[in-house]
Amino acid sequence: MSSTICRQNQLPHHAVPSSRREFLHTAGAGFGALAFSSMLNGESFASSQPLAHSPATAKRVIWCFMEGGPSHLDLVDPKPLLNKLSGQPLPGSFDEPITAMGEKGAPLLAAPRTWKRHGESGLWASEWIPEIATCMDDIAVLRSCWTNGINHAGGVCQMNTCINVAGRPSLGSWVNYGLGSANENLPSFVVMCDSGGRPVNGPRNWGSGFMPASHQGVRIKSTSDEPIANLNWPNGYSADRQMKKLDLLQDFNQVYAEKNPQQSELDARLKSYELAFRMQSNAPEAIDLTEETDDTQKLYGLDQKETEVFGRNCLLARRLVERGVRFVQLYSGTGSKWDSHSGIEKNHARLCKSMDRPVAGLIKDLKQRGLLDETLVIWGGEFGRTPMSEKGDGRDHNPTGFSMMMAGGGIKGGQTIGATDELGLYAVEDKMHVHDIHASILGLMGLDNMDLTYNHKGRPERPTINEGQLNRKLIGG
Repeated sequence: MSSTICRQNQLPHHAVPSSRREFLHTAGAGFGALAFSSMLNGESFASSQPLAHSPATAKRVIWCFMEGGPSHLDLVDPKPLLNKLSGQPLPGSFDEPITAMGEKGAPLLAAPRTWKRHGESGLWASEWIPEIATCMDDIAVLRSCWTNGINHAGGVCQMNTCINVAGRPSLGSWVNYGLGSANENLPSFVVMCDSGGRPVNGPRNWGSGFMPASHQGVRIKSTSDEPIANLNWPNGYSADRQMKKLDLLQDFNQVYAEKNPQQSELDARLKSYELAFRMQSNAPEAIDLTEETDDTQKLYGLDQKETEVFGRNCLLARRLVERGVRFVQLYSGTGSKWDSHSGIEKNHARLCKSMDRPVAGLIKDLKQRGLLDETLVIWGGEFGRTPMSEKGDGRDHNPTGFSMMMAGGGIKGGQTIGATDELGLYAVEDKMHVHDIHASILGLMGLDNMDLTYNHKGRPERPTINEGQLNRKLIGG
């Protein structure tokens, strides 16, 4: 019996049992609790050893999440028939769409875009993303994505956790659990938003669900004077004084943690204090953009008001992955701003302007630094938009067919995978559900979505809920 387990049944010399349960736990009945505590320990705390199962082409992920649902019809999936039939009802040859997809009997809405082919691959992109268009030879466009989430709460939840209801770990948490940290002084999973607000569902999007809380994401507020909360030492504090304070807190927490091993939140807090102290010396340098050249800052759009905020987040993401952060998620349009039930022309033009140059700058910067081959860059939202109009000049949610983009991380660029129908309503070819998208991301990182398991209440849980597979076309297979 380990000394750690033995200590679970010993109160510190100054403590007195405060309840009947605590008295029994520390007395004879405590022997039964030993076995129970051991079982809980085995269930609640993941191995610190990496669990990679296959050769990885990607070591890290940067996910540019367009919250609210960008229109694939106006960005990377041109539909000439949609413009031809604009103003007419959905043809009878199409099945009746689900209730939440457009007003009943709403006419089709044209996508008045200027489309061009780009690069040696000749991939299509509209005038709304001219900078990303210059990277098309490095990008794979997934045109046949679909999801079960028909509203924002369910859609964002599923795109982050593989299911459209709360309670499961986010993809970043699974990566953190499966591969462990690649650095000692920064979080392994970081989230940034492009406003002071929060996305739909809030921290649940980057939560760890039933896994230990230490695997959840850490939000960095890039627009704040203190991007990482409580990062700076209080005025008048020395490193020695701060260390003594943390040591005392650790002692108090450790006593409680040893008696309550099932509470992973406390274990996460203990680890966070340790990480926070190390971050006080290392994180300020990691997030200091003054070290970047003027040319680099311009590449990301930090010299323009429209692109400054998301550009800063993209540049910070590059600096973080350089230093061993495995998973970074960047929210564009935080608070479902990509949602465009009306006024899509104005809404999307503004948001595309805010993220186009930063995303392209990120891909180009990673490439010129030799980091793109091992960094998977993802672009996409929780769903797309319908070809039918809503309120005359907008589009409703479309979960049955939409596009995402991937670059780097072993991806074969300059290709489209899958297709939607002639109007862009349904995915019809090489369909990729969110389960397949997550399985593909995990697979690129060397993790088999069916082999990666976490035992929760006696049940082996998997990141894609026993479904999904790597689409090998992504890597040219």
